[in-house]
Amino acid sequence: MIRNRDIIIVGLQPWDIRIGSNCKNMAQELSQYNRVLYVNRALDRISAIRSSDDEKVLARKASLRGDTNDLKPVSASLWTLDPRTVLESINWIPMPVLFDRINLVNNKRLAREINQAAKRLGFSNVLLFIDNDFFRAQYLPELLEGVQETIYYIRDHLTTQPYFKKHGVRLEPQLMQKATMVAANSAYLAEYGAKYNKASFDIGQGCDFSWLKAELPAVQQFKSPVIGYVGALITSRLDLPLLEMIATQRPDWTLVLVGPEDEAFHGSVLHQLRNVHFTGNRPAEELPAWISSFDVCINPQVLNGMTIGNYPRKIDEYLALGKPVVATDTVAMRMFAPYVYLCGKQADYITQINTALQEGNNTYLQDARKAFALSHTWEQCIQLMGAYLEQTQNVEA
Repeated sequence: MIRNRDIIIVGLQPWDIRIGSNCKNMAQELSQYNRVLYVNRALDRISAIRSSDDEKVLARKASLRGDTNDLKPVSASLWTLDPRTVLESINWIPMPVLFDRINLVNNKRLAREINQAAKRLGFSNVLLFIDNDFFRAQYLPELLEGVQETIYYIRDHLTTQPYFKKHGVRLEPQLMQKATMVAANSAYLAEYGAKYNKASFDIGQGCDFSWLKAELPAVQQFKSPVIGYVGALITSRLDLPLLEMIATQRPDWTLVLVGPEDEAFHGSVLHQLRNVHFTGNRPAEELPAWISSFDVCINPQVLNGMTIGNYPRKIDEYLALGKPVVATDTVAMRMFAPYVYLCGKQADYITQINTALQEGNNTYLQDARKAFALSHTWEQCIQLMGAYLEQTQNVEA
């Protein structure tokens, strides 16, 4: 376990994000034995204009004006920082040389704010933890004062996505090479990291199961059998034609989709089918109740560069409630193979859901699913990360 360090965490997800966040969970776990400064994503000019009503943008502007403290305590050993700076929006720039020059300016602005906050907290012997942010943190290992080691954490293969691909395919490897080690939440991403840094390790994925102790709220009930999905309904991650196929071929099944929709889902034929129900975005505290109401949980991922190695946190959440799970077969899903029903092609979903429905009440399988999911803790992830960091330090010494 990493202990008695001053840790600075920077990344893509702010503390006030509404969805589940690996970075936040890891910050909380690290703060059990260390002092942690969690840096919220600094405001950029385009977001300040286009998303002026967003509550996170409003919070950053309040800090900029001095209306709120930029440094806020979350606990006795964990603080958040709202950097009092505005960064230039530069991803549109096609020329790498010009992009890098302005990106360095952005990094210097951000580093100035972090260094000031770290001094106020009396930080020294700093461990820098970078969560997937290869733009805004590209130069922070050099610009932040007192940094002894840098961990680059990768949880998504972002460079396969259009926004990040333009400059990310060049910049992420550069940042990985600078890092003391690369920590990944799947074997696939660890292999990717190892191309640029031999000290790349799969530390697994943690999950917060505190919600298992809470009393489940009442949610709408539907005609059984209910086949359900919880999460963002976006075509960059989900196979919309597959869902349409399931719903049309098996009108006797009820398909319940819990989460916000993108435009493609809004325009889908699914909205015209009587056996399909969209709940919209629901509060986080309701989600376990929705999962509990499903007879079979599904994860109908579309296969692309992002999803093939992405660790799906929702699978652990499904399994923690003992639910049978049918999912698309990806590299990251192979570790779940003994506990879920994997599908190599669309047609397999009908067969596997039928099997899952038949075996859903098997108490032995339910207990095995729960035990497997509950073994994935943030404490275990941080311990592994600490062990690999120590191993890397010993090799360098």
